[in-house]
Amino acid sequence: MSLFLGIDIGTSGTKTLVINEEGRILASATAGYPCHVPQPLWSEQDPEDWWSAVVATVRAVMFKGKFQPGDVRAIGLSGQMHGSVFLDKSDRVLRRAILWNDQRTASECGEIETLAGGREKLIGMVSNPAMTGFTAPKILWLRNHEPDLYEKTAKILLPKDEIRRRLIGDYVSEVSDASGTLLLDVANRCWSKPLLTALSLDESVLPRLVESEDVTGSLTESAAAALGLTTNCLVVGGAGDCAAGALGNGIVRQGILSTSIGTSGVVFVHSDEVKTDSGGRVHTFCHAVRGKWHMMGVTLASGGSLAWFRNALCESLVEKAKQERVDVYELLTREAAGTRVGSDGLFFLPYLSGERTPHADPFARGAFIGLTLAHTRGHLVRAIMEGVTYSLRDSLEIFRSLAVPVSEIRASGGGARSPFWRQMQADVFDTPVVTTNSEEGAAYGVALLAGVGGGAWSRIEEACDACVSVVSTTEATKAAAAEYDRAFPEYRQLYLSLRDDFRRIAELD
Repeated sequence: MSLFLGIDIGTSGTKTLVINEEGRILASATAGYPCHVPQPLWSEQDPEDWWSAVVATVRAVMFKGKFQPGDVRAIGLSGQMHGSVFLDKSDRVLRRAILWNDQRTASECGEIETLAGGREKLIGMVSNPAMTGFTAPKILWLRNHEPDLYEKTAKILLPKDEIRRRLIGDYVSEVSDASGTLLLDVANRCWSKPLLTALSLDESVLPRLVESEDVTGSLTESAAAALGLTTNCLVVGGAGDCAAGALGNGIVRQGILSTSIGTSGVVFVHSDEVKTDSGGRVHTFCHAVRGKWHMMGVTLASGGSLAWFRNALCESLVEKAKQERVDVYELLTREAAGTRVGSDGLFFLPYLSGERTPHADPFARGAFIGLTLAHTRGHLVRAIMEGVTYSLRDSLEIFRSLAVPVSEIRASGGGARSPFWRQMQADVFDTPVVTTNSEEGAAYGVALLAGVGGGAWSRIEEACDACVSVVSTTEATKAAAAEYDRAFPEYRQLYLSLRDDFRRIAELD
């Protein structure tokens, strides 16, 4: 029996699952860890927490399934993108990793554009503008603010690739995750020597690059012992979490678009060719499909906005949910469903962590606008869900303006599991939204990549065709779609009206 593991090093925790040669999930496990916020809008994690979670979840799935160590043929890795792990020459981690949703690098983004010769030239080099969440600005931030640690830095790895280093003892990344560093020549799928030169960065600090399904090595003796596996277990390239989640949802051909609502929100569309938005409003990255690309828009706090509301303002409801033995989100959704489309004129801007698409503004702030004495908690919840969905439509509208074909929208993440939010997406997009039989997202996507690397399938397209299928379709409601179509321009205008105020508020911070 050959089994394949998919490991996703997420922001809130790590998920590991095991599949067989038919793609059936046999066991899964998760383990959480903290996120540190040493200053407002900063976000860091300890890579040691990731490793502990990987060991715990791999051992858990092996125990649950009563599998033998030699049963696992290959491992696929996914992880939160853009994070930076700084290692010294002895492979010691020099500081906590700076994460994708950290906003400290606004000045470094400007520095990168200047050194590259301007925004247009930068996009020409790496297909994307400088954004605070990307890895390159974090490297310059370390150089500018923690020069002693920068001088000790011998290698810089992305989160999943730090786990790979601990698994195989080598420094390797793959092109989908590397696209989010801002240092990759996305069109040619290699590190951008012109940009590295302009930034005075040495390519030797970066890992070697492979395609997502390529085998990068096998487990070292120490890693095999820690996980309870064998040194015959292969580790494939894997993918950044967005591309991995797309694989898990079968987004491997042109015309299929996915929306994912987790901590962040992602709108993802496959492309057979490199297509770059000259305005830099959406990302153009290498896909985890060999020789293919994708475009992507990101909302930094989508499900995270609803989680903030739950944690900050719903203590009594959390207790009620415990007593009733139901998910607190189910109770919140019930209250939201009792209000009208459009939340009776209440809008929410989901910019609690700044924003990525389409505004790329680290100074943007979350806001409720239009509150009256008539509004209830249900209105607030619905406004959050509508605001997040409007933010995803922002990306969809950009793809449509660039003539990127979209024939089908597949929903995943928490927004897909909720029938109420799924209907809202169909109504806001005015397009049918489908779900698939795959609900495990990134971990499942890289488990399929492990299957390709381990010989179960010849290509990732073959794996997805065999394992992923549409199971439900939600049609748009005509009246609701018309209401949302009327409100959407007002939502878009609110950011424009408040943009300068957001910057002044940030200065007060």
